Amino acid sequence: MAKPSFSCSACGASFTKWSGRCEGCGEWNTISQDAGLSVGPAKTSLGARRGRAVTLTDLASDETPPPRACSGIDELDRVLGGGLVPASAILVGGDPGIGKSTLLLQAVAAFARKGLKTLYVSGEEASAQVRMRARRLGLADAPVQLAAETNLRDILTTLEAEKPGLVIIDSIQTMWADNVDSAPGSVSQVRASAHELTTFAKRTGISVIMVGHVTKEGQIAGPRVVEHMVDTVLYFEGERGHQFRILRSVKNRFGAADEIGVFEMTGAGLSEVTNPSALFLSERGAPSPGSVVFAGIEGTRPVLVELQALVAPSPHSQPRRTVVGWDGGRLAMILAVLEARCGIPFAGLDVYLNVAGGLKISEPAADLAVAAALLSAREDRALPADTVIFGEISLSGALRPASQTENRLKEAQKLGFTSAIAPAGGKTGTLEGLAMTRPTDLVGFVGEFFGAG
Repeated sequence: MAKPSFSCSACGASFTKWSGRCEGCGEWNTISQDAGLSVGPAKTSLGARRGRAVTLTDLASDETPPPRACSGIDELDRVLGGGLVPASAILVGGDPGIGKSTLLLQAVAAFARKGLKTLYVSGEEASAQVRMRARRLGLADAPVQLAAETNLRDILTTLEAEKPGLVIIDSIQTMWADNVDSAPGSVSQVRASAHELTTFAKRTGISVIMVGHVTKEGQIAGPRVVEHMVDTVLYFEGERGHQFRILRSVKNRFGAADEIGVFEMTGAGLSEVTNPSALFLSERGAPSPGSVVFAGIEGTRPVLVELQALVAPSPHSQPRRTVVGWDGGRLAMILAVLEARCGIPFAGLDVYLNVAGGLKISEPAADLAVAAALLSAREDRALPADTVIFGEISLSGALRPASQTENRLKEAQKLGFTSAIAPAGGKTGTLEGLAMTRPTDLVGFVGEFFGAG
């Protein structure tokens, strides 16, 4: 049974037994027995023991936010929401070999050259291997401190003594806490290590970037509670066959979610791409059936990307539906709407859809561009090369306007496009020199451009 505790109602001092006069403030008859903080068995409840009172503020408190640290790598700073926030915990995931360590080594060197004290802790490579990569990337002169360690207690002790502004943990799956009886990489070890690093960051003001391995499905390995603990979750995406790499923010307490930064993998490391639309369309040749340009929005920036479709007779009883870079379920929905509302069947036809450049699109505004690519491939009729398309398709066949229509059209006009197909209703602003086609439903769009429906 837990021992009773007593406290003074005047000054809050705690005692193990009752007395008539408080030794802390000298008041009489102010000491009383504390009621329990929670009820239940003593071993599993908080019991009666008091903690310290937490300092409270209101929403109107005038507290200046801490200044962000900028790396000078604009694409990285954009994804972080404008720079690195002190005391923030960031989790970075991505496929093996995609370039996570290369990106973070370039980032930590950039922050160090800007005057931020940085420390790179590698649990997967020796310090000599990290230095070898730094020489290859031309970063050997950056004032970055290195360590090769996996013991979390030793790492936190070092950080407490060195007091850096930023520390990279590569990776969280290799860290182990000696108070947890399981192997490194296990769920309990990953959870405990992430919790200790996150609370350490909040307590000391040190920013922590943790690298996380991913599963076969592309999600960060370990418990999802790790993603809830940290402030920002970034995914480093890309196809190994393409030189493009995309850093995507899926959670950010200090900036816009779904923001992207585009990089190009070169022999000297990752170089930032300031105009991703031009890069994604750089390999686009002459107009061909099945090829359309979609004007999308990724985070806060408009991005133009090519959608490619191929429709061919199927030699199998079950036609294939293959999608790269888009949602397969949404493709099935578009095919069903085309058949039910426009009378255009795809039975007995293999359908292949690809987003060029390795970009992954998730917004529904790509529906109309996908439908146009499928119809263009099926009818073997190319759309004009200077046309961009976007819009959402409903199950009734109606077309819904997409958000930020004006920003999409401005990006298209900047890259030399002279016509656009978008649903009626979106705000286009005053754009001169851009011919607009505003269909209201899918049947009208099909009839105008493909002579069917």
